[in-house]
Amino acid sequence: MTEQRYPWPEASSTGVGSFPGTDPDEAVRTVLGELPELPHLPELPERGAGADVVGRSAGMLVDLPVEVQPAGWRVAQRPGRDAERARGFLSRDLDALEEHSQGLSGALKIQVAGLWTLAAAIELRSGEKLLADHGAVADLAASHLEGVLAHVAEVRKRVPGAELLVQVDEPSLPAVLQGAVPTASGYGRLPAPDIVAVEARLRELFAALAAAEAVPAAHCCAAGVPLDLLRRSGARAVSLDATLIGRALDEDVGTAVEAGVGLFTGVVASTGGVVSDPAANVDPVRELWSRVGLAPEQLARAVVVTPTCGLGSAAPDHARAALDACRRAARVLREDPRRR
Repeated sequence: MTEQRYPWPEASSTGVGSFPGTDPDEAVRTVLGELPELPHLPELPERGAGADVVGRSAGMLVDLPVEVQPAGWRVAQRPGRDAERARGFLSRDLDALEEHSQGLSGALKIQVAGLWTLAAAIELRSGEKLLADHGAVADLAASHLEGVLAHVAEVRKRVPGAELLVQVDEPSLPAVLQGAVPTASGYGRLPAPDIVAVEARLRELFAALAAAEAVPAAHCCAAGVPLDLLRRSGARAVSLDATLIGRALDEDVGTAVEAGVGLFTGVVASTGGVVSDPAANVDPVRELWSRVGLAPEQLARAVVVTPTCGLGSAAPDHARAALDACRRAARVLREDPRRR
């Protein structure tokens, strides 16, 4: 197994990103209190357009103005108030993080929407998705890369003691790869881009993050997560919904862990009820570990426990209970699975 220092402590837990409510101060305090090993910058989509996963990152784009239309985000002719509102939301979130994280050292996770998810969501002025135009995707990639690196630099300035982990959210990546993204009419599907081009764009972003001394990670909570593609592209951690992992992914999981890639395993329900037994929550992960034949002593180091997806649509009580359940479940991973 490749020796690799994971930037998070043993038996860590974290959130995927989104959180209920509209008060960034309350959200940051909750996350810092519930997830001391690996806190994250919470996203609050209940505030509206610009606080959603696409709008938040669309506001980071450089020299590529966007605006909100009835169908969603669209490329605009000039900068406007929609992107400005998104930047304002993010600025207030960073103010809260800076205020409540004084003295923080160690791992801190931030999240940005990935290129392919943005390309599948943002429309050209014609109404078609950016994904349909190779030139537009190239422009988006350059703008996105510059904006993400500027965001990383801003977070580092505000929380200088943190070791940053940048989670690139790509929930739409499986649909992009499968040629399943709907056309503007809804009657057709946009063709899948060349897999070599997809990997090259992912690799470009992950390499730039690593060069900026941030840990590149990827998140995809959809079925069919392309784990091997993300590993080959340079992600040092991959976050996924562990309840969707089938035996078909066993080989990819083993290859990734052997290569030193961390796994953020979503095991606690993001909505509905929370299972109170921490061992029951992580048993599927322990069974996966045993089935693949991975070293038991690596389990609590390589795996971070998370909810199955973001908590933005959860009730506040459920969100807190889910983070608490993740923290308690992560501690169970310290036990040797062979004893069970």
